[in-house]
Amino acid sequence: MDAETAYRRRWGGLVVLILCLLVIVADNTILNVALRVLSDPDLGLGASQSQLAWAINSYTLVFAGLLFTFGVLGDRWGRRRLLVTGLAVFGAASALSAYSQTPEQLVWARAVMGLGASMVMPQTLSTITNVFPPEQRPRAIGIWAGSVGMAMAIGPWAGGLLLENFWWGSIFLINVPFVLVGLALMFFLVPESRDANPGRPDVAGVLLSIPGLVLLIYGIITAGERASLADWDVYGALVGGAAVLALFLLHESRTPFPSLDVRFFRDPRFSVAIATITVLFFSMSGIIFFLSFYWQSVRGFSPFVAGLLVLPAALGQMIMAPLSPTLVRRVGPRAVAAAGVLGVCATFTFFTRLEADTPLPVVIGFFFLQAAAMAVVLTPATDAIMSSVPPERAGAASAVQNTVRQVATAMGVAVLGAVISFRYRAEITPVLERAAAEEDGPGPERLHAAGESIEATLAVARSLGEQGRALVAPAREAFMSGLHTAAVVSLCFGLLGLAVVLVWMPREAGRHQPAEAPGADARR
Repeated sequence: MDAETAYRRRWGGLVVLILCLLVIVADNTILNVALRVLSDPDLGLGASQSQLAWAINSYTLVFAGLLFTFGVLGDRWGRRRLLVTGLAVFGAASALSAYSQTPEQLVWARAVMGLGASMVMPQTLSTITNVFPPEQRPRAIGIWAGSVGMAMAIGPWAGGLLLENFWWGSIFLINVPFVLVGLALMFFLVPESRDANPGRPDVAGVLLSIPGLVLLIYGIITAGERASLADWDVYGALVGGAAVLALFLLHESRTPFPSLDVRFFRDPRFSVAIATITVLFFSMSGIIFFLSFYWQSVRGFSPFVAGLLVLPAALGQMIMAPLSPTLVRRVGPRAVAAAGVLGVCATFTFFTRLEADTPLPVVIGFFFLQAAAMAVVLTPATDAIMSSVPPERAGAASAVQNTVRQVATAMGVAVLGAVISFRYRAEITPVLERAAAEEDGPGPERLHAAGESIEATLAVARSLGEQGRALVAPAREAFMSGLHTAAVVSLCFGLLGLAVVLVWMPREAGRHQPAEAPGADARR
């Protein structure tokens, strides 16, 4: 194969990998705009609040719990093989989700979708690391990072468009043709790659990572759902998960053939990039998640319009992610990452002052800034992670990065959701008590349930007709107060990320790690 053909196939393969990535990431956000429809017994499945939460959480739990496992197995068994298998599982589970007859069926089908996605996600980045030479790799990773942001923005818009024209199952069924195209192109454009010298399999390490991550994610999700750490299953899962993961790290530091070489963390490029991604995704995820309620519940936009308003964020990602490697070459990773984190912190400061009547162009402008600033940080951080490990171990490094992102995202939604919930209930409770005390007011039990969230309050307000209108404005004010408090918490963590970058991130980009010599594992 001549150089020109190899070049075209390499970039064509990147298009296929991005297609796989778009389907998986977009589907993870597309469900958010369908929650109201799924709760309707006529238009949807009549799902309860808890069932809706687990339709989202079952995917996250399986996805995050198995990311590391399949990243390691991709290095050993072949990355394209797992890409193909994962896409097939994801496509089949998407069809099952579309035709679910009960909320329970949807929860289980979503869990299978998480299984397929966990096979695909780490292989996309590790394949890029192995296929592209070092001089082209930062640009390819920049496009990959921009695609993640674009998919997160496309999901709500596409979901709103489908829901306005088709039944709720279309948001899952739309995945199937994209999966079939991806599978067809995979064999022509994406070469197989694996670790040529994997050594003995680290069975104990893999088996320890799964329950550790699943328990930790379950504890985080459930704590956020209940806004409490008091229940035994919540703190038991958190403590148990942390203990198993500590045992996993101890095992990995002592075994001669580790799935996760803990020596990766000795490289400041790797460890600082992981820390930065953790802090930023924690601080941003909760705000982004609850801003969807701002668009629909506070400002009254339809799911389709709310999705359209997120598209400028995708534009910010698409513009800045590919440009970020050029900026790193000119001024260094520390300066670029610090500027990006400062931009993110500026948006958190804005969200502390956001109001229901803030001019729309101003809000959109800060959405654009937030996404662009995040792309500026994410691209050099991802390249630092992938370039600090040998190419044959790219799957493990990619899995660590993606697992950290998922754990941080779940923690952000849980912790910031608890902050919003606590503040919301504190402010809406007096209003609900006054409504319950009225002579012809609804019962206190009904209004207690209405205090769980703005959606719950507005649902009760709609059911009360004219009488419920008095609850709408206080509910929106209470939600905005909670959002402001969560933005302050996010700002604090964003400043922590800035300190990490300024103190520990290297000023210059390091060299890409070469491939390990045969038998390197045995010499450890």
